[in-house]
Amino acid sequence: MTTTTTDADVTSVGGERPSTHKVSLAALTALVIGSMIGGGIFGLPQQMAQAAAPGPLIIGWLITGVGMLMLAFVYQRLAINKPEIEAGVYGYARAGFGDLVGFSSAWGYWISAWIGNVGYLVLLMASFGVFLPGFGAGNTALAIGVASVIMWLFHVLILRGIREAAVVNALITIGKVLPLIVFVVIGLLAFKLDVFTHDFWGSEYGSGFGAVLTQVKGMMLVTVWVFIGVEGASVFSERAKSRADVGRATILGFVSVLALLLAVNVLSYGIMSRPELAELGDPSLAGVLQAAVGPWGAKFIALGLIISLLGALLSWFLMAAEIMRVPAQEGLLPSVFGRENAKGTPANALWMTMALVQAFLVWTHFNASTYTNLILLASSLILLPYLLSALYQLLIAVREPSSGRAVDLTVGVLGSLYGVWLLYAAGLVYLLYTAIFYLLGLPLFIWARREQKAKIFTTAEWGLVVLFTAMAVYAVYGLVSGTLSL
Repeated sequence: MTTTTTDADVTSVGGERPSTHKVSLAALTALVIGSMIGGGIFGLPQQMAQAAAPGPLIIGWLITGVGMLMLAFVYQRLAINKPEIEAGVYGYARAGFGDLVGFSSAWGYWISAWIGNVGYLVLLMASFGVFLPGFGAGNTALAIGVASVIMWLFHVLILRGIREAAVVNALITIGKVLPLIVFVVIGLLAFKLDVFTHDFWGSEYGSGFGAVLTQVKGMMLVTVWVFIGVEGASVFSERAKSRADVGRATILGFVSVLALLLAVNVLSYGIMSRPELAELGDPSLAGVLQAAVGPWGAKFIALGLIISLLGALLSWFLMAAEIMRVPAQEGLLPSVFGRENAKGTPANALWMTMALVQAFLVWTHFNASTYTNLILLASSLILLPYLLSALYQLLIAVREPSSGRAVDLTVGVLGSLYGVWLLYAAGLVYLLYTAIFYLLGLPLFIWARREQKAKIFTTAEWGLVVLFTAMAVYAVYGLVSGTLSL
């Protein structure tokens, strides 16, 4: 068992962490890129082709680019205006809307992080199957065994220190970006304008504004998942060498990933027709490169996917542990999850995270299809933290006027509108089911408040509990009766 200490044991006089525990701008940027680029970009061509023709695709990417840029600016502006707030999505939600909302934001983010990593491990094993027999779709007995070994190796690495793990992540991020750059270069050479412009607006969907809007909304369901991680630097705000680095890393990481996503997606439509893209298997980027250069292209992309997934796993394991630490040290989660080892790692939070990942890995061996639905549900839990961050940005722009008020208001308004759009695009059904996950976290919140000898719920928070309960009951009823389906 890892020896744990309190936060005071790993900080110097005055409450500041020693420089050996600080994370650089480069490492923070790599965390953003590493958490955003996982497996999603490698499956993007097929997923987008099933939803939209080239014309609506471009419109959708314009909306996505502006919307996600506003969310990136939300975290950049908040890092500048509220440098004292730690752990990003949790800290902003708590500061703006109270303890229970802050806890729920952290809790939902944590569930999304570790369940997402279960998905990454399964996809990683499926990628191994391109080169080795016995891995199948990533959930065979051999695959689960190898995935478990890799997961616990990550565990050991992170226990050796957040800063050290972040440096390793930066090196892996370079390795995962290089194959994508190679694809972009080859894609530019293989791009055919007539293939790209054929059926530009998607005639099978009908004509007019309604048909275009349907396609745009459909592709948004995909962009929700591929952009998760833009807040990565803000989660580590307290560990940054400079709080200004948090904002810089967020914008640098976002712009880099947006450029790659756009290039990969648009170029694919000029290499293969949309119907051909829609029929590709996962990872579909391998099929596109194979069409451009031959069989070696598929194996090259599979290797790139393996490197990418290894980096994404490390990024999200880091963030899953960190998002538990700060609420625990501030009395909204049981204090046991806030204790750090001598290296400054929230060891108990990491042990809990890894134990649940291990359990769900075993579960996927027996329930692959059910697990896929759970991944989508868990991913939707991150949308509310995004919206809460944007609303907090809007709140402080109104309440605390500054020299940059016009910018802060614009970012807050547009970021909030985009947050609402994401919830709409994900669908009401997913929002209803997320209430079940929020309810499951309430016992830990109650435990923590009793530890603090504090009032458990305010009057407004009781109203929120009632709302969560009503939504969860309706979701369970819909699931049992068949009136709601995923």
